[in-house]
Amino acid sequence: MTPEGCTEMICNEAELAQRASEHDPQAFAELYNAYVDKIYKYIYYKVGSTEDAEDLCEQVFLKAWEAIGRYTWCGYPFSSWLYKLAHNLVVDHYRTRKESTPLNAILSTPAEPADPHNLYSRTLDADELTGAIVHLTPEQRQVIGLKFVEGYDNSEIALMMNRKESAIRALQYRALRSLQAILAEQDERKLEFALGGLSAEFRV
Repeated sequence: MTPEGCTEMICNEAELAQRASEHDPQAFAELYNAYVDKIYKYIYYKVGSTEDAEDLCEQVFLKAWEAIGRYTWCGYPFSSWLYKLAHNLVVDHYRTRKESTPLNAILSTPAEPADPHNLYSRTLDADELTGAIVHLTPEQRQVIGLKFVEGYDNSEIALMMNRKESAIRALQYRALRSLQAILAEQDERKLEFALGGLSAEFRV
């Protein structure tokens, strides 16, 4: 039975999860197809290696299938369970290598982010934006990357970061405000440099 008052998408997922928990391979395959790309992207963003991400992604779904009989639908998207499995595997991945989990990757080729708060009024090039992002906190870098590079929505990011959606919105807002301040400072330095060059020319 599916929950009363749920949306068609959630109802369908609840039904699939119920069938999968009864070891229905077709239902599990549909859930796999719905989430494998997102789970892979989440893991890749954490480990930065295609080979490791593919291996860990495969392990997530193998573990999910092994444990699916114990899965109980609680009204949350099935992906929330998969993200927890993925998170635990990433932690184990670094623990076994005796490495610290790295800071989220600095954006190597970022696109100019869409700005819901109208904080930017000019075009940014990739180098300029990357140079600004490096000064953000690890959590701010993570939310910017997941939102504007990977394209996740706030509800999915909240599941990944184990935060409330309202907290994700606040974190995103603070990150964008910080970027605004950093970029404004960079502009001021560029102006000072340019004026210094002009002053030198006039002295010749």
